[in-house]
Amino acid sequence: MGNIGRHHAGYLLEGKVSRCELRAVCSTSPDKLALYRDRGLAVFGDAGELIRSGTVDAVLIATPHYQHTTQGIAALEAGLHVMVEKPISAHKADAERLLACAAARPKQVLAGMFQLRVEPRYARLRELITSGQLGRLQRVSWLITDWFRTDAYYASGGWRATWRGEGGGVLLNQCLHNLDVLAWLLGMPARVRGFAQLGRWHNIEVEDQVTAYLEWADGLNGVFITSTGEAPGTNRLELAGSRGKAVLENNRITFTQNEADALEWSRTATVGFSKPATTERDVPFENHPAPHAAIMENFTAAILDGAPLIAPGAEGMHSVELANSMVYSSLLGLPVELPLDGAAWERELQRLIGASKFQKEVREMTTDDFAQSFRR
Repeated sequence: MGNIGRHHAGYLLEGKVSRCELRAVCSTSPDKLALYRDRGLAVFGDAGELIRSGTVDAVLIATPHYQHTTQGIAALEAGLHVMVEKPISAHKADAERLLACAAARPKQVLAGMFQLRVEPRYARLRELITSGQLGRLQRVSWLITDWFRTDAYYASGGWRATWRGEGGGVLLNQCLHNLDVLAWLLGMPARVRGFAQLGRWHNIEVEDQVTAYLEWADGLNGVFITSTGEAPGTNRLELAGSRGKAVLENNRITFTQNEADALEWSRTATVGFSKPATTERDVPFENHPAPHAAIMENFTAAILDGAPLIAPGAEGMHSVELANSMVYSSLLGLPVELPLDGAAWERELQRLIGASKFQKEVREMTTDDFAQSFRR
């Protein structure tokens, strides 16, 4: 029942998800439970006790990263449906274990909390791709450096920004939703070359600044750049195709459309410096009023009605794999072919944990630092 757990509990208690009722909460911090006990909910100090209690049909796991796998497997083995906050696991090998457990129980629903999939901005970009309006995709660039975090943020929890407690930094924590959107829009790349700086701007041992080059099997290529040390930062997603270019920035999608396919123009033009004429238009969208609740609404419909999931648990591995691959590639100093060898990264992660001499000072933040956008 940390920041995101309280957020989920809030909209459930407000009845924003039809046919879904919050019945119990769990935290190892007793002071976080009083509010919910006063609301008449069952409260637990141990996740296993809640899972075995018979009180609920499904659980929403919003705990530190490594617990997503162990608690998810425990819930599935107890016959419960499972919604997992991002990331579905701290690393690919753990995600494979969780997904194998779910695959053996096909009547139970495993989903990931990837709420950006219901944000209309990304739905509009997806339509531009699938409709062919962008033509053949040639390049993607996502510069997302508006994840600024202070040293106080990293010091607020012993698990934060450590190999042992979190398994990674900006990629695994802040950027998981963006990496999920990248895979959702374009599919998984075939090759990744990462350049990750560990503790570049903060007193931490994991990555807080990353530049990665990505290459898809069909020749599409691109870059993904992120940081928690840059302010004010930028969030600009650019998709370039033979029929035009779409740019998402500052809560606006601009689509510059070629009047002819640029690749065909190049093959047939007789003038060396000519290029197709263009028209520019805004692609309108409205922000989703309650994206987390919408994902839970879909999760409920999947359980009760067999509705297809917006964010199936199996697809939750994509963002984990991308995050792991970027850091692993950087440490190796080499490109990494996908699919990633999850066992190889797990061994490297265990080496990093074993070799760590990082001493972390933990101190409570004086204000709630959760007032941030969910729409990156």
